[in-house]
Parts: sequence; C-alpha cells; structure tokens
Amino acid sequence: MHRAWRLLPAAAVLLAAACGNTTTTANQKPQDQQGGKTIALFLPESKTTRYEAFDRPLFEAKVKALCADCKILYSNAEQDAAKQQQQVEAALTQGANVLVLDAVDANAVAPLVNQARQKKIPVVAYDRLISGIDYAYYVSFNNVRVGEMQGQALLEAMNARGTTAKGQIVMIHGSPTDPSSADYKKGAKNVLDGKVKVGREFDTPDWSPDKAQQQMEQAITAIGKDNIVGVLSANDGMAGGAIAAMKRAGYKQLPPITGQDAELAAVQRILTGEQYMTIYLDIRAEAEKSAELAVSLVKGEQPAATSEVNNGTADIPAFLLDPIAVTADKVKDTIVKDGFYTADQICTGEVKAACAKAGIQ
Repeated sequence: MHRAWRLLPAAAVLLAAACGNTTTTANQKPQDQQGGKTIALFLPESKTTRYEAFDRPLFEAKVKALCADCKILYSNAEQDAAKQQQQVEAALTQGANVLVLDAVDANAVAPLVNQARQKKIPVVAYDRLISGIDYAYYVSFNNVRVGEMQGQALLEAMNARGTTAKGQIVMIHGSPTDPSSADYKKGAKNVLDGKVKVGREFDTPDWSPDKAQQQMEQAITAIGKDNIVGVLSANDGMAGGAIAAMKRAGYKQLPPITGQDAELAAVQRILTGEQYMTIYLDIRAEAEKSAELAVSLVKGEQPAATSEVNNGTADIPAFLLDPIAVTADKVKDTIVKDGFYTADQICTGEVKAACAKAGIQ
C-alpha cells in the first residue's frame, strides 16, 4: 500500500533482538525443533510500511519476552494469496503449534484454517477477520469506527471551508479482498450518506497507491478538479497516490483528504497541510496482544476475550482496539508522545517549520 522507507531505529532494534537464531521463515526448517513450541506469523504484504517496520518486530519481541524457547516462523505473502497458502501449508508441515494469520484474502482462507483445525492447531486472525469457519481469536481494531472517524473528519474539514454543499467527493476504498475495507466503507457512509454528493467511488486492488493515483486522475477528468471538495481515502498510501494525481492536475489548494496508518510520509503531509488527517492505530498493542495469545495457546491456555465478532459462521472471541483520529494539532500528543516516531524522524527538511508551528521539537 505504500512506498518503501527505511526501518525506524527503534523498530530495527526490536527486529534485530527478536530475530536471532530462533526466528526463521516458513520455507526453512526451524532450528532445534524439539526444543520448544513453534509460533507461525503470516503477514499479507510489505508495501504498507507498518508490517515489516512494526507488526513483525513487535510481535517477535513480545513472543521472545514471554517464551524464550518458542520458535517463530515468519512469512510475508507480498499480496499473493497462492503464495500465502504455500507458506501456511509449509508451516503446518514443519510443526507449527499456533498460526497467527493476517490473510491476503480473508474470504478465501477457510480451507487453510480447516487444515490447522484438523491438526488441532489454533489460529489467531490478525488484523483481518477471516470468514467462513470458527477459530480461536480475532485481534484487530474497531474497523467500522475507523471509517466513521474518517468520514466525520472529512465532513468537519469541508464544513470549515464552507464547501460541503458546493461540490462532490471522491471515495477511494481499500482492497475488495480485505474484509476490513468493507467495514471502513460502511463506517464512512454511516457518516457521509445524505450529507455529501459522491462524484466517484473506487475499490482499490492491493491497496495500491499507484492504482489510487490512476483512480484519482479518472475522477478529476470525469468531475473536474474545481468540483472536487473532499477525498475519502481509506489509508495513507492511497492518499499519497491521490495527492500526487491532484498535484499533477495543478491544484493550487488541495481539498481535505483522509488516511489511515499514521505513516511517516503521511504525518509529514498532515503537518505541511497536504493531507488533512490520518487514523493512528496502536500497532504495538495489536501485535503484543496477538503475541500474548499465541504464547498462551502454545501453553494450552485460553484467555477470556473482551468481545465477540460474528464472521458469518461463528462468534469469534475478539480483542478490538480503539483507533485515534489525528490532525496536525494532535500529532505531538499522540504519535510523538507514544514514540511511534520521534521529532527528529518527522521534522526533516521542509517539515521543520511546520513542526515548530505544531510545537514539535
């Protein structure tokens, strides 16, 4: 979903500490197989910076802190559902005791979960709700609430400019194979339906920034740049693509645009005024809760969940974390305060002046 960027120092330290000799990939044989339990983590892609920079190292570090002799099998599917299937099957063959699965196509992995069930291996659905089968746990954020926050922020920004009734918005949703996308869309429409006119609306395969840029170019051609008064983008990477399209089209002032993931480039765009807001997700809490559950499961424990989510087949025990809407005036007291990024990482080059204005030093 996003352009690549260097690992943050803190995340890199975590990654180095968490990997070592007991972390391997799902197409390698884990070392000392007899010396402990094996936890397999599957992430869907690496275009979104969060997965390799945060989710993986935070998860691995927490597992090692709780279970020194646990082995970790790690795989990234690079947005390829067939590749992820091979990775999961390889991990099952290698004796994984728990699967933590962020599915590329969450509507199509029930057969993989069933393979694990047949081997009595519990599955934790990570970030994306797997449908069509029962499993141990689901850990994510309140995704409908994410969409509602995005919709509300966009509406407030347009109202502040007095443009709500003067034009149309463009809605750029996420991948149709990611059930979270449908939740974000539902939440946004809960807020925006009946209040704005939607000029163009897109689902974006693979959450691709490049495809979002093309979609925005199509919308500008169809609607006219002067008639677009807001852009509902489901995440920061696609927001970046849409902004690139608008700059290319010669916008002197960009309409408000939403995002999600609090990517470094997006935080900088928010401070300089190119992007209106992002949704900050406490990925540390999500990764560490999933690691805690995985370790509990390999020990034969079943912690009580805080809620349940119906996936169309069963009520899945769930832990749903709260998202946080972040505009320029909130960056300091959320993203910087939590150490998600440091001031030095954010306040580079032309962003320095904007940081000073926002009180970020």
